[in-house]
Amino acid sequence: MKLKLDLHDIYNKGDQIDRALRGIIDEAIRTRATEVEIIPGKGSGQLKKKVLRFLDQKEIKALYHRIDKDAKNHGRLFVYFRHK
Repeated sequence: MKLKLDLHDIYNKGDQIDRALRGIIDEAIRTRATEVEIIPGKGSGQLKKKVLRFLDQKEIKALYHRIDKDAKNHGRLFVYFRHK
């Protein structure tokens, strides 16, 4: 199962971004999704950096397996999960 989160609509609302990211991570764990696609968009790269900082937090990092950046589209990230 694959989930998708597009952040274009809330790109300038920091608290909503954190809630949306946490929500999609929690949903991936609850539904045992193997992959989450996060779309921060291309722009200046600030939103992508914010997403990566969020994902790099110790308590969040413990929840997923790895992150890949899309080689063909730098406005997209993939977060992969391993469920036991």
